[in-house]
Amino acid sequence: MTEAGEFIDAALQRETAWKPPADDRESSGLESYGASVGAVRGTVRDAMRKYRGMSHDEITALASELWMAPVYERRLAAVVVLQSHVAMLDNSDLTRIEGFLRDGRVRSLVDPLATDVVGPMIERLDDVGQSRARAALDRWLRENNVWLRRAALLAPLRALRSGTGDPDRFARQARAILAEPYASEIVSEAIDLVLDALAK
Repeated sequence: MTEAGEFIDAALQRETAWKPPADDRESSGLESYGASVGAVRGTVRDAMRKYRGMSHDEITALASELWMAPVYERRLAAVVVLQSHVAMLDNSDLTRIEGFLRDGRVRSLVDPLATDVVGPMIERLDDVGQSRARAALDRWLRENNVWLRRAALLAPLRALRSGTGDPDRFARQARAILAEPYASEIVSEAIDLVLDALAK
């Protein structure tokens, strides 16, 4: 592991007071160190101070390194690393993030990846980049992987909430999914989350 990865992993293993939400633990297959969400965020913040000035490639490699082990807190740390460096990310990172989402397994990892990483990243791209990224999200919606489909629906949440998104596009996608005879609860729930957020 890199020094930054070792620093984060060692710090997380020293935390033992917390367990992830039950709905995220059931059938996830992920191990847990027992570190709280606050401890994960604090650890990543400390690591970024200690190893400041990391390049795009170093940041994305660190996220991959942390995600590699099936440990909830390490994967959450990978999400936090990407959240805190979303301004560095571009279209070339969608493939890596897609891999994370395919293996996301739990809402508390997939949802922030979609809403705090994928969505804001796409909003920062130029017209050509946005078109390519949205084509990738359209493909995610056609996949059998429920976590990819959920992420595709949640990604535009911030833009929709701020009034810069495309509500007609979301409505078309939602109608198509809800018309499926056996729509997954995990995917349908994402539609409800977006609608609830917009209603507020």
